[in-house]
Amino acid sequence: MTDTTGDALVALDTTHPIWERFFSVAPLVLVGSKDPGGTYNVAPKHLALPLGWENYYGFVCSPRHHTYRNVVAHGQFTVSFPRPGQVLATSLAATPRWDDDSKPGLQAVDTFPARAVDGVLVQHCYAYLECQLDRVVDGFGANSLIAGRVVAAHVAEEALRTLDRDDNDLVRQTPLLAYVGPGRFARIDETLAFPFPAGFAR
Repeated sequence: MTDTTGDALVALDTTHPIWERFFSVAPLVLVGSKDPGGTYNVAPKHLALPLGWENYYGFVCSPRHHTYRNVVAHGQFTVSFPRPGQVLATSLAATPRWDDDSKPGLQAVDTFPARAVDGVLVQHCYAYLECQLDRVVDGFGANSLIAGRVVAAHVAEEALRTLDRDDNDLVRQTPLLAYVGPGRFARIDETLAFPFPAGFAR
């Protein structure tokens, strides 16, 4: 198949997941939740995004995972946005649990208490959200969408957008960490203004 410009297109078999057949960009965040025993869990998530223009944030998770069960039981979660230099710690947060249900990879992830919810945030990240569970939407195959209402948010001073700072300079000085699925990551330190058409409104 070709599109109208003559570019060749390859049909993908949609009876199987298609997401490993091409690259796409997503944020990479660390979601914190409270385990039943009172300890705290932190896990990386890349299927995560703001839900609309208001203060709602969501991520995709499986009911098989501790994060899902913790958030449903506890009704709260946190989101930490790691910097590119934290990619190793972010990866270690994904290590499997041992037979005693401990997660030794978290020893490499330094945390501090959240302020508005009962949870933890990961040190040295550039932005933080503290969320109350709003709803869970099950049924996306084996996965679910967990939606939270942001009740507190903090940004590192050097990452805060202000009228007297150029956006591109800000990104250059405080690079972003992105997940490039499947299985890669990127450091974003240069951006361009999007060419919105005249009269555009969200």
